[in-house]
Amino acid sequence: MRKSKFTDEQIIAILAEQERGMATSDVCRRHGVSSATFYKWKAKYGGMDVSDARKLKTLETENARLKKLLADSMLDNSILKDLLGKP
Repeated sequence: MRKSKFTDEQIIAILAEQERGMATSDVCRRHGVSSATFYKWKAKYGGMDVSDARKLKTLETENARLKKLLADSMLDNSILKDLLGKP
């Protein structure tokens, strides 16, 4: 996945500009982002403050780590079953 050039805090600040009444097209032009990116951010971060975004990022990171651990464990389990000849 490509890393954003904007931090979560910057994204929330950009969304706040539009919420304060600035036109979406003006906000996008000012920050050099497409309207599709803006609306994707709005779907993900809309209504959040910076602390909420940090919590979300922490949870997403933890979720990815746990998924990797689960995949590794499932692979180990599969290898052990193959070695023991169990279906």
